[in-house]
Amino acid sequence: MLVAHLDGPTLARLRLATSPAAEVTSWLQAALSPFGHPVHGDPGPAARAALRHPDVALVAQLVTPPGRGGYTPDLLTPKPPLGPPDAVFEEQLAAAEATSAGEVAVQVHERFPAGRMPVCVRAAVDDGTLARRVADGLRHFWRAALADQWPALRAMLEAELALQATTMATTGVGSVLNSLHPRLAWTGRALTIDSSYRITTALAGAELVLAPSVLAWPHISTQLCDAGNAVLVYPLGARQAGQRRGGLGELVGASRAAILADLDVPRSTRQLSERHQLAPATVSYHLGVLLRSGLVLRSRDRHSVLYRRSADGEELVGRRPGQEPTRSASRRKTAWVGEPGSGT
Repeated sequence: MLVAHLDGPTLARLRLATSPAAEVTSWLQAALSPFGHPVHGDPGPAARAALRHPDVALVAQLVTPPGRGGYTPDLLTPKPPLGPPDAVFEEQLAAAEATSAGEVAVQVHERFPAGRMPVCVRAAVDDGTLARRVADGLRHFWRAALADQWPALRAMLEAELALQATTMATTGVGSVLNSLHPRLAWTGRALTIDSSYRITTALAGAELVLAPSVLAWPHISTQLCDAGNAVLVYPLGARQAGQRRGGLGELVGASRAAILADLDVPRSTRQLSERHQLAPATVSYHLGVLLRSGLVLRSRDRHSVLYRRSADGEELVGRRPGQEPTRSASRRKTAWVGEPGSGT
């Protein structure tokens, strides 16, 4: 459990902002996965080609591998500054480049706590070029893989900012904090986040930025131990994303959508194969993608391996864990049509 105590001045300074650096880091992570993004599919050949750039490859070593837990250095995702929205990304890159050598070393050693630091990373830390090269790598990957899509992403993010600003004005900060993610809760004095980390921290008189993300889905990421760089990146809700993009079938693909919807109770690969008339290997592939995306959980019952929806999976199909299917949910299931062009 991660617990962050927030004092009154911190709550008074809390604000909402977009974080292009968080989006580009999430998209780079998706490009590193052979399965692409769990919602948006294959980042495409331009993103994969950009990974060959030496500075992008250096950043890729610092990003937590897809499907694994761990720490990604905060210097990749600086707090979005105040100012014109069009200038935010370049100012974030300037903040990354300005990270002190000592702070770079601390963050990189936290990323590789077992001492298995890649040679290229160690060399960049030792010669003092890592912060500059991180900024250059993020800028190169942005231009190659994300800049053309940014206007559409930004529109979604700004709609979310407007929604949360209205919620904050009408029902208060606590209501906003309690709505951001199923694993996050506001107690009235502290944020609690269900996490494998066991950390308790406090923000006093700090500026905390809440940054919605399209590409970080379904994960929530926090930078709450540094009062000067306090950011909480949360994914746009799966239900809202489904409304914008035309349903779960368009989000994860019709085959995976059907399998995910059928996991109201635990089922095996063989059972799903028979129920959906798909080859066992095909079902196994789709379950593997859903498992790595955190949408399903796996357990063993005697000689069978069973799969069921996780809390994120329940959120994606529009239900709370344990909630019975409704008629409207059943109607949604029948409308899940269409496979994305890739990543299905």
